[in-house]
Amino acid sequence: MENLKIALVQTDLFWQDREANLAMLEEKLWPLQGKVDLIILPEMFPTGFSMQAELLAEPMNFTTTKWMKQMAKQSKAVVTGSVIIKEDKKFFNRLLWVSPDGTVRHYDKRHLFRMAQEDHHYNMGLKNEVFELKGWKILPQVCYDLRFPVWSRNQSNQNGEMDYDLSFYIASWPAARESAWDALLKARAIENLCYTIGVNRVGEDGNGITYSGHSAAYDFKGSTMAFVADKEDILNVNLDAEELRQYREKFPAWKDADRFEVK
Repeated sequence: MENLKIALVQTDLFWQDREANLAMLEEKLWPLQGKVDLIILPEMFPTGFSMQAELLAEPMNFTTTKWMKQMAKQSKAVVTGSVIIKEDKKFFNRLLWVSPDGTVRHYDKRHLFRMAQEDHHYNMGLKNEVFELKGWKILPQVCYDLRFPVWSRNQSNQNGEMDYDLSFYIASWPAARESAWDALLKARAIENLCYTIGVNRVGEDGNGITYSGHSAAYDFKGSTMAFVADKEDILNVNLDAEELRQYREKFPAWKDADRFEVK
C-alpha cells in the first residue's frame, strides 16, 4: 500500500440540471489534475437527490459515465459519485467508480431512504463491493447506508487481513440531522479500524431541503483529519498506510470481533 491522496468535493448542485452540474464540476476538478489519486463527489451529483427517476435516469456508459471517464483521464485519478441509472427497466442510485484507464465499476445503494420514498422509486442494491487503488481496499457506501453498521462491518480472515482499509460515504444528508452524520462517520472509523470519509453537499434543493455539508475525513482512531462546515470547498487529505498498519498491529481489536453473514 502506498499513501493515498484524496479530494473531497463539497458543492451545491443545480436542481435536476445535469448539463449545468457537469459543467460546474468540470471547472472545480480542473485544478486537481495530477495532484490526487481519488476524487469523491456527492450523492446524485448530476441532478440532486431527486425521486424523478423516470425523468432523470440514464443508461450506463451514457452522458455522465462518459463525462466521468473524461474527468478521470484528465485528472489521472479515480472519479466516484452516484448517478441515477436505468438498467433492465429498473432504477438504481448507483455509485460509479471510474478509473483513468476507462474501467467502470459500481455499487448500488443498499438502504433506500423511505422517509423520502426512495424505496418507491429505486431498486435496492444486493451486495457490497470493495474496490482497490494503490494497494488499498476501499468500501463505497451511499448516504442512508451510514445508519446500518452491520452492512459495513469490517471483518478479517485468520491472517488478520481485513476486508477494507478505507470506507467512504457520499451523501445528500439534510442539515436537520447533521449531528447524526458527524457521530456515525466517526463511529464507523473507530469500530472498523479504518480511515472513513464522508462527502455531503451544501445548499438547498428543489424540495426546499437544506444541506450543511460537514464533509470530513477521520482516521482509524476517530480523530478528525479534515472537516468543512456549510460552504463549497474541496478538502485534500493524505492517508498514511503505515500508520494504519501499525495501529492495527498494536490494537488488534479485530481478533475479538464476532463472525456473521449478512443475507
